[in-house]
Amino acid sequence: MKPVIYGIKNCDTMKKAMTWLDEHQVEYIFHDYNRDGLPEALLDTWLADVGHDVLVNRRGTTWRKLDEPTRKGIDKRSAKKLMLENPALIRRPLLESGQERIVGFSESTYASLFSN
Repeated sequence: MKPVIYGIKNCDTMKKAMTWLDEHQVEYIFHDYNRDGLPEALLDTWLADVGHDVLVNRRGTTWRKLDEPTRKGIDKRSAKKLMLENPALIRRPLLESGQERIVGFSESTYASLFSN
């Protein structure tokens, strides 16, 4: 099974992750939220596995554009609603390897996952 990398094409961290995968000849499937959407059931799986605190990208422009009461009151339910409305709030990339689910990009994590 090919790993699936989820995110948005023009994100710098996504570019780094996909470049790393390409340079290490790891075949993968890219799921672009803007083009392919975000199934609610998939988000539910991620929330159950890693939680909203890990999934919500608090460093991005989309987060900073939210009003202060929304940011302060974020919980699992409100995070899910916001991420479904705007997947750019999801920390990128999210990689599913079939063995693991990794949120964010780290060369060392990818190297240990894909070392043969």
